Amino acid sequence: MDRFLEFTSNHVLLVSALMISFFVLVFTELRRKATGLINIEATEAVKLINNDALVIDIRSAEAFSRGHIVNARNIPADELDAKIEQLQKHKSKPIVAVCDAGMTTTRTVTTLRKSGFESVFGLKGGMTGWSQAGYPVVTGKKTRSKSAKSKKKS
Repeated sequence: MDRFLEFTSNHVLLVSALMISFFVLVFTELRRKATGLINIEATEAVKLINNDALVIDIRSAEAFSRGHIVNARNIPADELDAKIEQLQKHKSKPIVAVCDAGMTTTRTVTTLRKSGFESVFGLKGGMTGWSQAGYPVVTGKKTRSKSAKSKKKS
């Protein structure tokens, strides 16, 4: 214990920075919990999707066509306020908001919760986290079936 007190007295600035960092971390976590902004992992998102959750992809149409979650709806973040009326019929369903890296879904989750949607979640890690977890991604490219290809060859 004497060594700890000696270290603290010799490194006041370092110990102060550590304490401030600790309190900022605790405050941020408490604030996040109080606002109800919940980011879920890809495995939790799969469970919700299997139980009829709606997936809203807030990326641009171009990014959406490069790859998205199966049955996801593309509503770019800047168009959400204008299209929120279309989502009213899904108020009772869980909603999973998806972006590129999981950083920009906070605004979408907040907007939807203020509009009366009961359970809205952001996908932690976004499409990057989804892909890294090994879950399927649908691309916007049109692919021909094998039977169509074989008919064309004949």
